[in-house]
Amino acid sequence: QVQLVESGGGLVQAGGSLRLSCAASGRTFSIYAMGWFRQAPGKEREFVARIMWRRSSTYYADSVKGRFTISRDYAKNTVYLQMNSLKPEDTALYYCAADNDGQGYDYWGQGTQVTVSS
Repeated sequence: QVQLVESGGGLVQAGGSLRLSCAASGRTFSIYAMGWFRQAPGKEREFVARIMWRRSSTYYADSVKGRFTISRDYAKNTVYLQMNSLKPEDTALYYCAADNDGQGYDYWGQGTQVTVSS
């Protein structure tokens, strides 16, 4: 199995920045891709960003493109989400997830809260 632990969330004013981290352990050799998702109260879970573990191709939701950057440290088994120009609508619980077989996300972290004040 794969264990995921997110960190880096917090409170920030609109226009500010935060960097989220997700440390993976366990069967990390089998990871195909890692993704970030978010869920705000009363809203459905949304895709934010995805990165291929071996080949570092990245994909972003239109709502964060140009403001957020996903990256990975292969040696540290860690994925990051750099969030700039934060908006109040970015407020949500952010989850990282691991896709072990290319068929979908099988493992999820517990989430880290991001709150953007206006």
